[in-house]
Amino acid sequence: MPRRALTAFVCVLMGAAPVAAEPLHYLLDPTQSDVGFSVSVGQSPLKGHMPVASADLILDFDKAAASRIRVTLSPGGAQMALPFATNAMKSPEVLDTGRFPAIRFESTRVRPTDAGADVEGRITIRDVTRPITLQARLFRPPGSPEGTREALTVKLSGVVNRSDFGASGFADMVGDRVELNISARILLQN
Repeated sequence: MPRRALTAFVCVLMGAAPVAAEPLHYLLDPTQSDVGFSVSVGQSPLKGHMPVASADLILDFDKAAASRIRVTLSPGGAQMALPFATNAMKSPEVLDTGRFPAIRFESTRVRPTDAGADVEGRITIRDVTRPITLQARLFRPPGSPEGTREALTVKLSGVVNRSDFGASGFADMVGDRVELNISARILLQN
């Protein structure tokens, strides 16, 4: 991450930007947000995208630990680069989207780090809930004044293992590790 972006992120999270009197509620802009993921098929990565059904984002720039994030994804709307891979992912052997139409994430702690922040939480896939830590970076629009909070971009990354959630179908062809690469455009709710 460029040093300037890292400094801006840490300053915003630690409150060095203008003080906010209370936590701020943000709405997700789904047209400018992307929940991306990739799995290995043999030696090659196969990428996909999953739509967000809902998001509730409360960020406290004075006390990062007080921030709360809840997101629900729609695995039934997920797409992968290959149609047969999309069908396999939605099948009963993997996500079983007919029985489990949602993937949920809820934060339990937001902690500033040297590289941005760690967002610790619980993710529920196929009605199995496990802890997860996502690495987060926060960006203001290019050219915006320091401390701008009306529109921000959050980049998140992390990893889940399919087998931890019973989504272990096609293990002879598809790797267990699912890498998450999320870009979320958030807008301050008036």
